Amino acid sequence: MNTDSAVAEGVRTTIAAYAQALDDGRTDDLVATFCADGVCELPGFGTFEGHEAIAAAFAKWKPVRPQRHLVVNTLISVRQGDEVDAVSDLLFTAHDGESWTVPLVGRYHDTFRLVDGRWLIARRATQFEEG
Repeated sequence: MNTDSAVAEGVRTTIAAYAQALDDGRTDDLVATFCADGVCELPGFGTFEGHEAIAAAFAKWKPVRPQRHLVVNTLISVRQGDEVDAVSDLLFTAHDGESWTVPLVGRYHDTFRLVDGRWLIARRATQFEEG
């Protein structure tokens, strides 16, 4: 079924799987949210293309303390065939041993592609907010 609600649910499921895998340090599960030729752009860190490059980058950034990427306000704006664009707001929270802080706020600009019945990240460009 490819109704708009099914597309939205599939995209949101992938976003949640990415965030939880990232916060848990499960690199293989994080990489599985990307298309094989997927691209991940992180300001200040680089652009990583393909599963191998994405895995190598995120393997170096496994969390050492509790953290959460809270992704909200996802707006799916364009659909063309088996691809959709979405923009989501991001709050990164981290526990410093005593309390939770919000050291980072940003936005994901994503393109998702339908691959074998799953909406996967074809391109993720992260934008960090100054402040």
